[in-house]
Amino acid sequence: MLQAAKDLTASPVGIAVDFDSGIQSLHALDAAAYRLIGTATCQIDRVEDRYVCHLTPSASPQKRDGLSPDELKERFLNLVTDENLRARVAERTDGVRNVILALAFGSLAAQQDAG
Repeated sequence: MLQAAKDLTASPVGIAVDFDSGIQSLHALDAAAYRLIGTATCQIDRVEDRYVCHLTPSASPQKRDGLSPDELKERFLNLVTDENLRARVAERTDGVRNVILALAFGSLAAQQDAG
């Protein structure tokens, strides 16, 4: 678990988790919140140098998946970790991906010019 995250409040209704904005990107938090759609809502607020994520299970019992506040927090932290890893992998493979795309589209352009 990220050291930048800590549990602020827990209640039967929801939970708040905060992150150090100097360590955690807003993009990853937004992406993780998006992946919770249908299971929970996530409101992200900036409070000084922190991002505070207010997680609330879906009001619809069939969409809630029966997640407790602790399970919801765990799922959200896993999604944030996944988004951070995706961003790092994309950063590291950006050059290779661009070469592959250039070769693929360059080949298509050459075929169209020849045809």
